[in-house]
Amino acid sequence: MNARLYFWQRGSAALMVPMVVVHLAVIFYATSQRLTAAEILSRTQGSLAWGLFYGAFVLLASIHASIGTRNILCEWGRLKSGSAGAVASVFGAALIALGLRAVAAVVLP
Repeated sequence: MNARLYFWQRGSAALMVPMVVVHLAVIFYATSQRLTAAEILSRTQGSLAWGLFYGAFVLLASIHASIGTRNILCEWGRLKSGSAGAVASVFGAALIALGLRAVAAVVLP
């Protein structure tokens, strides 16, 4: 792995740590209060804050996962750097598209 990718993967991980904590806290709160899906959506729909939070989370997770995928393809799959990078880029773009679609479904009214 080159230094630039190392920086981006470790940086995305560092930024995601507090986001994972918040995400897990929200899950524990929702389950402890026995909130239904409709009740959760009533609280998240129209919320710019949750949209920005989970949008950023999706982008960071996609960057982190695509770099890790590239490394696995290079080290275990024996793909050349360019090929592995192309596959990882497509994978990352798919994660971003699917993740932002999920965020939109939960946040948009």
